Amino acid sequence: MKRRAAALLAALWVLGCGTLSISEEQDLAEEFERQVRREYRFFGDAVTNQYVARIGDDILRQLGPQPFTYSFQVVDDADINAFAGPAGHIYVNTGTILRARNVAELAGVIAHEIGHVARRHIAQNYEKQRTASIGRTAAVIGAGVLGGGAAAGATNLLTGVGLAAVLNSFGRDAEREADDFAVQALPAAGYDPRGLPSFFETLIAEGGPRVPKFLSSHPAPADRLQTTRAAIAALDLPPNLRVEDGGRLEIIQQRIQLLGGGRKRTSR
Repeated sequence: MKRRAAALLAALWVLGCGTLSISEEQDLAEEFERQVRREYRFFGDAVTNQYVARIGDDILRQLGPQPFTYSFQVVDDADINAFAGPAGHIYVNTGTILRARNVAELAGVIAHEIGHVARRHIAQNYEKQRTASIGRTAAVIGAGVLGGGAAAGATNLLTGVGLAAVLNSFGRDAEREADDFAVQALPAAGYDPRGLPSFFETLIAEGGPRVPKFLSSHPAPADRLQTTRAAIAALDLPPNLRVEDGGRLEIIQQRIQLLGGGRKRTSR
């Protein structure tokens, strides 16, 4: 039994050492999209979705060929949040659009999420999950062989705590990389990168002791703001970068409100 367990542990370790390929991430994106649609309510207004997609496309055009076909979708939720899924699936809450004071702030949020995909942070998180899951399984097998069922159950519980932590957030380095990506990509796309720290600072100030969801899921927002502002100050920014977009954002915000968007999401 111990020999069979050792062989299985070795096989699991080999699987955990693999790197998530582009095609594997695309396959993962299909399942991710299905799960998102089960959990979230999408905002069906085509004009609003096209507006967000155009901002995303402006940023993507400066990056050259990409391995993924990106998609941008609006989630009907009053919470200020945005998130990236595998293979270029970007989601922006109506609450984020409504609270943006100008297009530069909204573009900053979108560029940050594109950065997570472009820098393969989604793939890295999945690899951590897969490695942690395999390590958890291996630990359970080893404990079951050496200590019996009770030891296996205890190991399963303890390793599960670590696995949940891996899944629930990006690390500090990934957030810094996504911020750096946005700072570089935004002026290349014609947007003022100062919209990114401006949006974050507004949220922190208005949130008071309760940090908004978009920042609470990201580590050390104050440090990130300071670093982002310093990175922007070091740039030789071209003139006439977009802060406003001729009232288009305001029109979209009015559409969201008139169509009943931006409501608090209820659990399903």
